[in-house]
Amino acid sequence: MPPDSVLLADRYRLGEVLGTGGVAQVRRARDVLLARDVAIKLFRPGEDLADAQRIDNEICALAGLSHPGLVTVYDADPGGETPYVVLELIEGSTLRERASKGPMAVEDVRRVGAALADALAHVHARGLVHRDVKPSNILLDAEDQPRLADFGLVRFNGGASLTRTGHVVGTAAYLAPEQVRGQEVTAATDVYALGLVLLECLTGRREYEGAEVEAAVARLHRPPEVPDDLPFDLVRLLSRMTSLTAARRPSARECAKALLTPASDPPTLVTAPPRPPRSRGLLAAASIVVLISAIGTGISAWNSATSTGSEPPETTSPASTQPRTAEFVPTPVVVQPTAPAVAPPVQAVDRDKPDNSGKGNSGKGKGKRDGN
Repeated sequence: MPPDSVLLADRYRLGEVLGTGGVAQVRRARDVLLARDVAIKLFRPGEDLADAQRIDNEICALAGLSHPGLVTVYDADPGGETPYVVLELIEGSTLRERASKGPMAVEDVRRVGAALADALAHVHARGLVHRDVKPSNILLDAEDQPRLADFGLVRFNGGASLTRTGHVVGTAAYLAPEQVRGQEVTAATDVYALGLVLLECLTGRREYEGAEVEAAVARLHRPPEVPDDLPFDLVRLLSRMTSLTAARRPSARECAKALLTPASDPPTLVTAPPRPPRSRGLLAAASIVVLISAIGTGISAWNSATSTGSEPPETTSPASTQPRTAEFVPTPVVVQPTAPAVAPPVQAVDRDKPDNSGKGNSGKGKGKRDGN
């Protein structure tokens, strides 16, 4: 590493250390030529050719990317005694620091997630896989806009692996299942990690805690627990992003679109109309039978009363010429159109009512019996 008193490349005055990784150190610096503050990532190349190749990959990848959701690259020198890359200095915090304060609002998570997904879509479109998407690698600027940083583990999609045999590259808590199994790493790997990052922002806790091996293997035994009190479209999206099967995950572009345009109503399920309980159907059928029986009984009683109306009423005293009320007055029954038609009711004749000739009803009844 060059001393602080020496200008790097006769241009950059090194300042405080902002972060340290396995093969690099990030420091604040002053670009004396353009009079602006920058961040410089200084690499510590070792004797391992794989480390040197990773440095070249990261610098080449960053130089070929340009997106609002990524840290801008200003300058680079991969072939010097101390390889370095000059980056945009983001004054702010990390998403890790933000999430540690507690759950974030759903609207903020949608906004941050959409920006990160769009940045990943840009990365994937250029044949790259980040392989280390996690909250500490996501910077928040003064306007609270996220920037995806640290492409130290970037890999060309379908390219040869630079990982030593038996080693898993990435952060254990955010590894995709295929990474844990040692299978092929694709763009879906970044989508899975982003799903865990957004879930952590919503809950305020890391989904897979514990030691590295425990945290890495846990996802093979259970899926992430997505709270069911979230909006239904967000629950569905996070469940798809963190699917154990890479082919079932949406693309980063699809994730960005889904986060930007949330569904306002739950999906309508087309189902058959509910069938009434069997007990209610039987009760209704029984009620119809009773109603029909009651109507039949009333009609029979009515016909019976009409046919016996020719007989004089049985009395214990001589028939009176005073009118009296008939014993049975049928009530008209309203029958539904589907029921059998019923003949209109015939008016009952009161045999005890006097006629206009002044003869008693009993005499008229007697004449009918005698056939006169």
